[in-house]
Amino acid sequence: MSHKSGFVNIIGYPNVGKSTLMNKFMGEKFSIITPKAQTTRHRIIGIINEEDLQIVFSDTPGIVKPSYKLHEQMLGYIDASIKDADILLVVIDLSNEKEFNPNLINKINGMKIPVMVLLNKIDLLKQEELKEKIEKWQQVFPESELMIMSALHKFNTEELLQRIKELLPENPPFYGKDDYTDRPMRFFVSEIIREKILQHYSKEIPYSCEVIVNEYKEEEDIVRIRASIMVERDSQKGILIGHKGKKLKAVGIDSRRDIEKFISKKVFLETHVKVDSDWRNSDKKLKKYGYQ
Repeated sequence: MSHKSGFVNIIGYPNVGKSTLMNKFMGEKFSIITPKAQTTRHRIIGIINEEDLQIVFSDTPGIVKPSYKLHEQMLGYIDASIKDADILLVVIDLSNEKEFNPNLINKINGMKIPVMVLLNKIDLLKQEELKEKIEKWQQVFPESELMIMSALHKFNTEELLQRIKELLPENPPFYGKDDYTDRPMRFFVSEIIREKILQHYSKEIPYSCEVIVNEYKEEEDIVRIRASIMVERDSQKGILIGHKGKKLKAVGIDSRRDIEKFISKKVFLETHVKVDSDWRNSDKKLKKYGYQ
């Protein structure tokens, strides 16, 4: 029996629904989701295994104009995803369209692999608007296969998954058949905590934070986790902790609840806030925090 396997990489601007789509495919929450831009910072891999196929999905950060070296690293993940894709999924939010850079359009149109342009959030449009937008994006990406969808409401997601299976090239599996990601549990714990920071704080605070899991200790009835939240300035540390530690406590409660859901086990979570000056603009510090 032949075996199909390939990297199916998802790109697009922030908040277009990339992470929502990834999570729908995987059947659980792999990528954190908030209304804020730059929620996804890393390239996150989720693996679907069947007897005769393996799909390696890759969620990527949103396309941004770089203001920090961190953003340059994030854009590097997108470039890598375009280069190593066997199938490329380009997600577009029809309710909040952004124009693509001409260089990126040319790169996508010149690709020799299957490219699917996914016109997402159609539930937010009227029928007459939808027809115009389909025609517009057909002209922008004439060589690509277009599909309308709503990742949030699972409209056309099963059809998309079936089409991906049809387009997969013949390959042996790239990962073990029991693998579902290439990331350790500590990574997902840190992402859950960072999601809660994005939800609880506004302005620059969430973007100045990085979460490091210092300890992940599994015991018979509980998992004990100790995490550090890194910020860039002392003033940010005070805001993050809040009056009498109330803000940080709320983040911890919400994080613990979601971590317990993710690992299906009781969790004791301890968080501390530390200052690491200008970490977003230091190649050395970015490498230490796993941005490579």
